[in-house]
Amino acid sequence: MDGEKRHQVVVLVRAGLIPMELGIVHRLFTTATDPDGRPLYSVRTCATVPGVVATDTDIGIQVPYGPEILREADTVVVPAAVEDYRPQERGRLDPEVRRALALVPEGARLASICTGAFVLAAAGHLDGRRATTHWKSCAELAALYPEAEVDPGVLYTDDGGVLTSAGVAAGVDLCLHMIRDDHGAEVANAVARDTVVPPHREGGQAQYIERPVPRESAPSPTAAARAYALEHIGEPLTLDDLARRAGISVRTLSRRFRRETGATPMRWLAEQRLDHARRLLERTDYAVDRIAADAGYGTGTAMRLHFREALGVSPRAYRNTFRVRGGPTP
Repeated sequence: MDGEKRHQVVVLVRAGLIPMELGIVHRLFTTATDPDGRPLYSVRTCATVPGVVATDTDIGIQVPYGPEILREADTVVVPAAVEDYRPQERGRLDPEVRRALALVPEGARLASICTGAFVLAAAGHLDGRRATTHWKSCAELAALYPEAEVDPGVLYTDDGGVLTSAGVAAGVDLCLHMIRDDHGAEVANAVARDTVVPPHREGGQAQYIERPVPRESAPSPTAAARAYALEHIGEPLTLDDLARRAGISVRTLSRRFRRETGATPMRWLAEQRLDHARRLLERTDYAVDRIAADAGYGTGTAMRLHFREALGVSPRAYRNTFRVRGGPTP
């Protein structure tokens, strides 16, 4: 990034670290690049004392940095550790970890993965904020920290620059959400493709979703409905349309859709429309009215209302922030 400082992501790890959660942060953020292939993030790992940090496996992680690098962070991520799964006490936090977090500059983004939320809560960062953690620990977090609004039914939360996520896999969704907020849907989707993960699961999606493994001889009836919806995203689709395409009743479609995607059919469709509109704003010079028609909003006015509600910005402001210069026009 010529003449620009990369966004500094610092991961603060503790003894008993879950290695996968550290790997998620490094893999996703370091995969994000600009149109010229230059990295958009620098990711470093620190501990209260540099050296080998034990994990919850039979391996240790060599951590090269101490807490001083937190002073340079734009985003700080706190993964879970084994100690978080033991019975907790209000405000209990290793003094060295507390001192380390005090080094984080004002205005830096703070995020936790899984039960790393207990660290943010103990340090006072979840006071008055919406938060989540692994569904098994949500009740304990809510009981210990009633000043936080704990939501056990979501994958992640984002409240005023403080973010939390549910279990390990939800850390993927959280990181993609941050990348999407920083650099737009095109960059986030490219990262998802490179790492072979779903490009967009909304934070409000349910944490615990039963996902039966489909047999090849019995594909999901909703797959045909979803494929049809994506091919006809610009049309005014209804529940009846999708159920008819799937060959099942509306009630059955709704039940299976929620079980397989964690969302209702119309909520899922709304997410697809929003993602399609975002990509067109980023990659084309189309007028808002044309994009609204292509994405199934009908009118530019309706699309503006949806953007305000979902993203807090207008389509024009979104385009000004995330326009991919020199990108292809379909």
